Amino acid sequence: MPQSPQEPLAPNPLWRGAAPLVLASKSMARRALLQAAGLPHEAFSVDVDERGLEADAVAAGAGPAEVATALARAKALAGSRMRPGRLVIGADQTLALGARAFHKPADRAGARAQIRELAGRTHALHAAIAVARDGDILFGCVESAFLSMRTLDDAAIEAYLTAAGEAVSTSVGGYQLEGLGIHLFERVEGDHSVILGLPLLPLLAFLRRQGDLL
Repeated sequence: MPQSPQEPLAPNPLWRGAAPLVLASKSMARRALLQAAGLPHEAFSVDVDERGLEADAVAAGAGPAEVATALARAKALAGSRMRPGRLVIGADQTLALGARAFHKPADRAGARAQIRELAGRTHALHAAIAVARDGDILFGCVESAFLSMRTLDDAAIEAYLTAAGEAVSTSVGGYQLEGLGIHLFERVEGDHSVILGLPLLPLLAFLRRQGDLL
């Protein structure tokens, strides 16, 4: 059975870093990805005006992928100011149906509306990551996954909302693919870590170049 993100990591002989990574996020999904890869880390939230930064990026012509990139960079930089000398990871994810971006639904009604709009169509998840140290961005990338939701009638949507409960308002789109949300889909294209909001393979490649991984 895998360890929960709260449990200490066993020593990883692949890790060569002088100090654990810092994740500027309390996302349990992102922490679980780092833990499953054996990457020592600590996590904390940063105070970033996400909606304000998003509005500025959109006003400058940014699309959903660029918005995710801007937010990931802002989180990494904010975190690096709080942890001098450490490698700090910032991450963000946007859900887009065409050019339209979605946000976390406020409640069951909001989740219902989002699922109705996404049903029978393919949407994109854009996951961005940035790594900073002492106020400098050392690495960044954005990767995308494409998810095709089944055609759903109102009865199927209501059954899902009831089964998922309060979790429907914790994730954009009203679903968590690693949980009951998988029942909504007929096709998923993309890396699992991208879907969970942290492009892990590019991060591992960066850490190897840095000498922090064997």
